[in-house]
Amino acid sequence: MAAATASGLQIARVRPYVPSRGFSKARAGAALVDSKRITHSELRSSEFVSSVRPFYQSIRTQASRSVKAVTKAMSGMSDNGAASGLSIDLRGKKAFIAGVADDNGYGWAIAKCLAAAGAEIIIGTWVPVMKIFETSFKRGKFDESRVLPNGSLMEITKVYPLDAAFDNLEDVPEDVKSNKRYAGFSNWTVQEVAELVKQDFGSIDILVHSLANGPEVSKPLLETSRKGYLAALSASSYSFVSLLKYFLPIIKPGGSSISLTYIASERIIPGYGGGMSSAKAALESDTRVLAFEAGRRRNIRVNTISAGPLGSRAAKAIGFIDRMIEYSAVNAPLQKELFADEVGNAAAFLVSPLASAITGTVTYVDNGLHAMGVGIDSPVFAELAIPKAETSKQCL
Repeated sequence: MAAATASGLQIARVRPYVPSRGFSKARAGAALVDSKRITHSELRSSEFVSSVRPFYQSIRTQASRSVKAVTKAMSGMSDNGAASGLSIDLRGKKAFIAGVADDNGYGWAIAKCLAAAGAEIIIGTWVPVMKIFETSFKRGKFDESRVLPNGSLMEITKVYPLDAAFDNLEDVPEDVKSNKRYAGFSNWTVQEVAELVKQDFGSIDILVHSLANGPEVSKPLLETSRKGYLAALSASSYSFVSLLKYFLPIIKPGGSSISLTYIASERIIPGYGGGMSSAKAALESDTRVLAFEAGRRRNIRVNTISAGPLGSRAAKAIGFIDRMIEYSAVNAPLQKELFADEVGNAAAFLVSPLASAITGTVTYVDNGLHAMGVGIDSPVFAELAIPKAETSKQCL
């Protein structure tokens, strides 16, 4: 992988702009600057280019409704000419991200932020959407989403078909093997993909689990079938155990793994059913156990991010995601829209050397909504003088 003279982006001043369209695609990633000692003249003349072997390229920042602020790439110098900021430098690192199917979810935002820090991106995409994903890329449908904060393009080295609900071919039932959506694909179980990644890349440094599925998510728990409940746990929580089990031998010691969870694991979210709340609770419990086991075996860190609601295509399956987003904007301590890249930024930090002593944790990236005990939009609090955020200061 080619490396630029200085990698990453530095957190910069922001300036507001009104987005042209779209709802909540990943915003420009927070910036990071090279930690290695280089001369001031080198820093001044360097161009920020995040390059890997060209194949796929990433999302451009979009937002919706209100004024949004974007980060601006800087040359690694402060106004007084001194090097500034902390570094998240992932150059030379390889990241495998399981669960990216389009350009507007958390998985994609994480990929983008890791790429902005210099990591080489490898993706596992659910088999039934693999062709759509590749075709969309080739036809330029994601072109508007390809720009990194520094103006360069995120690139994805390789995409593998992956169905994380199955450990190996023996686990796959005949109706799935014969399904026309799987026709033409092979070696897509977790164990097979891990073996292919080992053959192609030798090792990786970062493993990201960004997938979940609950076939009965719209059903209350009392109406959820055993089959639907176990399917939710299999696809949404055990899949992380499986991924780490088979990828652990090829993750370099000192590497890191992260997953995505949701506050329904510990709070009641009516409508988030089908066993999905149980699956997220299991995922968080497994994170702690896996942190111990992977840490002791190979010095691998394991964390999970509890992300707030995002209007992604996958989240639409819940059926009321837009109302959850509105509820969060009204009731969270930070009264602003949550952007996918804010989760991506947190992920970049957690897999970086800056988080070298952090493992077994749940990191909340939800504008603080998890800390609230009540919804302040209730009529009960109508007479309280609860302050509201100033719109002009959102997202700064």
